[in-house]
Amino acid sequence: MARSSLSVIDILLGIFVPFIAVLLKKGIGGAFLVSILLCLLGWLPGVVHAFWVMTR
Repeated sequence: MARSSLSVIDILLGIFVPFIAVLLKKGIGGAFLVSILLCLLGWLPGVVHAFWVMTR
């Protein structure tokens, strides 16, 4: 199983603006919309989802 490596920019975007990190990784779609919803519900759920999307 291949592991994706995260750059420093990916990590910083994932922490500070998680929905933008998901947008850059996956484009506009379901993951992006879920990320926006989670960010609206709270910062931490958005960050967790962003890192989950970026590492899978």
